[in-house]
Amino acid sequence: MTVDNAKNQVQNQAQNHAQKLVDDYINQFEEGYWPPLAMFASLVEEVGELAKEINHLEQVKTKKATDRTDLGMELGDIMFSLICIANYYHIDLDDALIQVVDKYNTRDSDRWTMKDQSEGKGNDKDKDKE
Repeated sequence: MTVDNAKNQVQNQAQNHAQKLVDDYINQFEEGYWPPLAMFASLVEEVGELAKEINHLEQVKTKKATDRTDLGMELGDIMFSLICIANYYHIDLDDALIQVVDKYNTRDSDRWTMKDQSEGKGNDKDKDKE
């Protein structure tokens, strides 16, 4: 997807669905959003839990047999914490992501070797398994 296509897609959306979902959830409580440093600490804690999951999945450091492994939930926790911070500061994450991808496309335009478009699309890890 090109940056222009992504910008058009975002502009057609009234509000980032994920950000609205989190905002609606938080705003049902009197306490509302936590203070920024508390939200940041929560984000760091969740990233640590993700590291523990990846260590376990990659067999670097295994967890206790009683601990469940759910990489998706840990990523979801990180997204929730990150969205809380963005909402608190009124940052549109779709716009921020588009700007970052545009920055990478410009800054790193000669850094990587582009794939041949005729190769098709898909996950490189899946190709390695063949």
